[in-house]
Amino acid sequence: MALVQDPRKELHQGFVQSSCRSRIFWMKLNKLLLQGKFFQLEINDPYAGPVLLDEKLASRCGYVLSEDVWGNPVFRASVLGCHVANEADELFSLTVNIKVSSFASMRAAVTYTYPMYCSYSSWAPREIVCEENYMEVSVKTDVPAVSNDYTVAWMSALPETQNVAYQLWQLMFVSPSGRKRIMVSDAAKLGYSFNNTLYRVYLRAPYHSNESDISTVNGVNMNLVTSTSMYRQRWLLMLIDTTVSCPLDGTSFTDTTLTWTVPSVIPTLVLQESTFLSKSIVMGVDGQVIVNPEENNFLLEHNKTHIGITIPIGAEGGKLKSSVSCGVYGIIYSIDLFLEHTWTDADWQTTKYTVIKSITTPFMPQIPTVINNTLPEERIFNIAFGHFLPDVSLVSITIGNVPFTLREAQHHGYKIYETSFSNGTKGFILEVSFDDPYVLKEYVNRNETKYTLLVNYTLSVGPEMVLYYHSAEVECVIADIVIPEATGYCDEENLYLAIPVFGLHQYWNLYLGAKLLNRHTALTNGYLAASNSTHLVLQIPLFAVGVIYEEVSFQKIKARFDVALRKVRTMETLQIFSVSCNFNSSAFIICHPDGTIMISAQMKTVPAIDMSKTKLRDSSCKPKEYNKGHAFFMFHVTTCGTSVRFEGDHIVYENEISYERETLPGRSQPKITRDPDYRLTVSCYYRAKETVMLGAFVSEPSTSHPFGSGTMVPRSNIAVYRRIRKALNVVSRVSKNESFMEFYEPDEAILKRPMESVFLEVELKDESPDAELYLDNCWVTGSLDFNSAPRWNITVDGQVVIEQQMFLSEKP
Repeated sequence: MALVQDPRKELHQGFVQSSCRSRIFWMKLNKLLLQGKFFQLEINDPYAGPVLLDEKLASRCGYVLSEDVWGNPVFRASVLGCHVANEADELFSLTVNIKVSSFASMRAAVTYTYPMYCSYSSWAPREIVCEENYMEVSVKTDVPAVSNDYTVAWMSALPETQNVAYQLWQLMFVSPSGRKRIMVSDAAKLGYSFNNTLYRVYLRAPYHSNESDISTVNGVNMNLVTSTSMYRQRWLLMLIDTTVSCPLDGTSFTDTTLTWTVPSVIPTLVLQESTFLSKSIVMGVDGQVIVNPEENNFLLEHNKTHIGITIPIGAEGGKLKSSVSCGVYGIIYSIDLFLEHTWTDADWQTTKYTVIKSITTPFMPQIPTVINNTLPEERIFNIAFGHFLPDVSLVSITIGNVPFTLREAQHHGYKIYETSFSNGTKGFILEVSFDDPYVLKEYVNRNETKYTLLVNYTLSVGPEMVLYYHSAEVECVIADIVIPEATGYCDEENLYLAIPVFGLHQYWNLYLGAKLLNRHTALTNGYLAASNSTHLVLQIPLFAVGVIYEEVSFQKIKARFDVALRKVRTMETLQIFSVSCNFNSSAFIICHPDGTIMISAQMKTVPAIDMSKTKLRDSSCKPKEYNKGHAFFMFHVTTCGTSVRFEGDHIVYENEISYERETLPGRSQPKITRDPDYRLTVSCYYRAKETVMLGAFVSEPSTSHPFGSGTMVPRSNIAVYRRIRKALNVVSRVSKNESFMEFYEPDEAILKRPMESVFLEVELKDESPDAELYLDNCWVTGSLDFNSAPRWNITVDGQVVIEQQMFLSEKP
């Protein structure tokens, strides 16, 4: 088969491609040269003039106008078509007018005339073509020719008797509804085309006509037209079987392949199946015969019942197209196949059976992937977003909540570019700096930052340019935070901590115990704070709140000050900044959180006294250490006669250091002494809400209580006051909590769990300056009867005692 074409200068080079394949004219237009334009095809009839191609004319006359998988307009025509010039069933010609206009109304259209020529002489006795919109069967016969002489030029040369003979052809259709016999002229009105050439008779039928039937052959639905062409002239009666059957479906799909199945044997076309013999099976793609299908990874197989063609999704010759369905990205694969099966049987000798099939897969979702190629050491997010077909383009991105066009994104400093993958798809690379203001940053673990990039892609998909949106979140954690190290030092009276300010309040805060160390706390505790661009320097007086005394004697104090570095969000302690120094101090009082009082008293008297003979209120409490001018005492607030009182929101514990004077006996009552009369009152102040927990009032091990503040006041005993015994107004109450703001009602039973704190207040209401309050005996009972047993002592003879397993109910 050969095609001869007559090029026109008017046609743009590459605008039209044509060929002649399997007795079919093939013409393809280049869609790129039709962009923004409209076109129409006219079939040029040499007698009737141009005939506009429409769907009805196409199916009746053997024409197909469609698109290939690439979107190029494709025109196919049977060489037995209505307007094809036929020379002895060997040379065929057809002229097409291509009209192109910039307007949908086709005004101002430019017409290009394009003739096509085809030669085909290797006719089989029966040939069947199954096209997209029609079925055609032609058989070899020697009978008088019939024709519509106004459509085919060379028929005008036939004898007039042949024109008369046309009236003698009739068609008989057999369908489920019965038999129907009609004249050829009436068949044309029903969409059929029947005619004969010099050596052949052909019938062309549309799919799903009233005279057709649907049958299933080996699982494949077939459209069947059973017909007999009859010619009658006096003594001559000729019957020609013009039955035709074509497949309607037969396609199946997997995630990776498509399969097209056609029956090997079609019973209505092969009446004697025992004589059936398959001679050759040829497949093709886009009109081109594939000689070795396996080289293209195509699978062509056949058996007694089926012929199957299996094509990998995405195979060469077909086209993958991007699509969006219900907001989901996916692909569709299309390919134009044809199958040519030649067989022999006893009735027809040889039949050439050609099927042309355009196959498109269903929508196949493809979830795009985000590949994190970030290199932490470069501090740049590098993410690849794919895989996409070439018909997808990136329109815009949103970083965080801020949208950017591609130009705006690049101007902002983002890098966006395409990359190709080995499977022919492409992706989009996005590079964003960790330090970009729209990148989320979170301090995690000990010294790491988690950088989070939130990006939303907007893409244009497919030739329809449907918008598709996809969001992604990429994280990278790197150890890029340096935990600060503090420097400590001391002078004669202060401790100092120099702490780097980087990250303070952003990543971490400073805590003094459980309290946030800010400027207010520092001023309240008597610290001095100074800062510059790099460091915060804290100056802590030796006897300020928060100082821990590790070792205390009358000769030296070893003091330490700790500050905790904690995360802002989780309060996790990362570092303890500590400074520890030894101090020389002649006189001091230290009130420990656990109720221990340490006193270094300097006794300057004239004459000097023996420091070993100094004592507290309880004369058994002597100094732990002493020298000529100092005495060092260490005792608990529950011992040595220590008294307790409330002063505002403070609890004050007091004791006295006194001296046992040596006297000389005289003849009369007075005694003579050389020692000076000396007393030193020592006091420790604790905030009421930070009450020292004694004995049975057990605190949590993790709770850290602050030191109290102390004073020492020397007092002379020269003035002696006479004590007048009288009844005192004393009120005792039990507080509901350590605030001493809300109290239980009198005679109310108080239920407490074991080891739970009880807050007892005893208040002296007497306004006399000479009255002092001492708790002599205080106990707890299990009932409202003061004298009931058992009972648990709190104080005995003014001393706090510790007893276990108490607290069912209490009564002071």
